[in-house]
Amino acid sequence: MLLAVLLGSTDVAQAQNGFNIPFSQFGIGSSDLPYNMPTAYRMGGVVYSRSSRNAINPFNPASYASVEPESFVFDIGVNIQSSVLRNDVNKQTDADGSVAYLAVAFPFTKWWKTSVGILPYSSVNYESAQTHRDPLTLSDVKTIYAGHGGVAQIYWGNAFNIGSRLSVGFNLNYLYGSIVRAITYDFLGSDTTYMVDSRRQKSTYVNNLVADLGLQYQLPVGPNYTLRMGVTARLPRDMKLQDQSLAYTYFASGAAEYYFDTVFPVPGVSDTYESDLHQPLSVGLGLALERNDLWQVALDGYYAPYSGMKYEENANYNIFGTSALRYADNYRIALGGEWKGDMNAASYWSRIGISAGLYYNSGRLAIELADGTAYSLNEVGGGMGITLPMRKGKSALTLSLAYSSFGNISLLRRDIFTMGISIGSCERWFSKRKYN
Repeated sequence: MLLAVLLGSTDVAQAQNGFNIPFSQFGIGSSDLPYNMPTAYRMGGVVYSRSSRNAINPFNPASYASVEPESFVFDIGVNIQSSVLRNDVNKQTDADGSVAYLAVAFPFTKWWKTSVGILPYSSVNYESAQTHRDPLTLSDVKTIYAGHGGVAQIYWGNAFNIGSRLSVGFNLNYLYGSIVRAITYDFLGSDTTYMVDSRRQKSTYVNNLVADLGLQYQLPVGPNYTLRMGVTARLPRDMKLQDQSLAYTYFASGAAEYYFDTVFPVPGVSDTYESDLHQPLSVGLGLALERNDLWQVALDGYYAPYSGMKYEENANYNIFGTSALRYADNYRIALGGEWKGDMNAASYWSRIGISAGLYYNSGRLAIELADGTAYSLNEVGGGMGITLPMRKGKSALTLSLAYSSFGNISLLRRDIFTMGISIGSCERWFSKRKYN
């Protein structure tokens, strides 16, 4: 039943942002994890040492061990975003909303907890155009670069309590989706005797499994403090993708397009081929100091030999030419703090939680331009949130705000302002009522 609900939400997880994401034209798209989840960016992206009884943290599968016995946790988040793209000359502003994630968690036993969820892994959504004069026909040609699609992630995670201080867990992640990229040549002149409009198109299909491991450990420090440690690792894996290339000519009449002739595939050459997708070993480490379940400060670090996943096309006929993407080592550091609120307080206002945090992400994307200039595009950002308890603290509504800046103004910078809402509902489903 739960799996059917999640599979029925796949169109939500794959829904792409309506605004233009030029950097998503590389690899398998642009990934905002973990900053697309309100419960994560409200503390600046601190995730590895965190756990909660009414919120689900898929970035460390050991955190599911915090689910209370005889309870069922339902967690959902939505985002409303405003994006500003700018360089030295131009500026573009867009806005959109989307579902950030959907997850459930519940216990199998007192020592074994499980979670199932779905969230966007990467997005592809871009369109740009430039016009130049063709030297042969002496007519203007408009070149349009466009792409859409993305990759979603369904995970099944399990966590195990080993004693009272240690928990371990794992996620099995199914990555799936499709990406379509195209380059269109539109001849603007009325004379098409020698040249007709043409399009080069490539479709990429993702269907792969990857695995995460996680660990969390709690160490009491005196009577009032607890030191929490979290460690995660995404295991390396070499995967295969299916690509399909197509090049054809067409003529347009008004808004309609009419097929003219196929340029590729040619006889004897298949239009379908396999490409490589390399998942590196990535590791995350988190430390948090907590006082009496009232407040905490946390620090996260993350490293991967190259950012995200490394996509290598194995086409016999490369219709798009050489990519400008260069894979670089990826480092991330995040610092966050939270006042959790006093759940034993008589006043509701004293039970409200407040959080904030900052992060820096280095080497997320590197681009080499035609003139040999190389750009390493880094990201900075932060967020804050307010958590409103419901049902005597068992459930919570969290309102979050975040800002991030990616790239640089000399090439292209993307500033995003995000408002998020998440609801974590913790209900007792598995207890038997007793009657006298």
